[in-house]
Amino acid sequence: MKVCILSDSHDHIPLLDAAVAQAKRMEAEAVLHCGDVVAPSTLYCLDRHKLPVHVIHGNNTGDLYTLGRLAGRDENNIHYHGMDAGIELAGRRIFLVHYPHYARAMAATGDWDLVCYGHSHKLQFEQLANFKGGVTHLVNPGTIGGVGKAPATYVIADLKNMIFEARKISKPIEREAGY
Repeated sequence: MKVCILSDSHDHIPLLDAAVAQAKRMEAEAVLHCGDVVAPSTLYCLDRHKLPVHVIHGNNTGDLYTLGRLAGRDENNIHYHGMDAGIELAGRRIFLVHYPHYARAMAATGDWDLVCYGHSHKLQFEQLANFKGGVTHLVNPGTIGGVGKAPATYVIADLKNMIFEARKISKPIEREAGY
């Protein structure tokens, strides 16, 4: 199973939409968003892709009440988990959190195969030795919102083989879309 891992969209709808569309063409079956959506309405663009979206909030939370209501709609695929999430996909235990220090701590436990996080806007892959004698993969997909001078990035993860591929979206997409 392939998944799209992204974070820090910060209301950049065209970039978020383009990343998920591209990931779906690459056979992604789910989206993992590691926080800083900001306005919940940003996520409406994902409805058309018909993929399950697992999302947490970060430090730029926006309207959490509306985010909860959006996730509660019967007709959508958005699953809002609050400040963090432990999920299982394709037999892999995955933890989503926004903060790097929290991600490292959770990876160290050995309870998770993959820990995904954001916040720093810096794309990063790491394998961390854990307390159970194994290795936990840590992935920061950077910022799909292309915040500041950072490129707009996300990650395609092959959960079967635990292979992670960084992808970029061109920032001029926003200008072309009239944003």
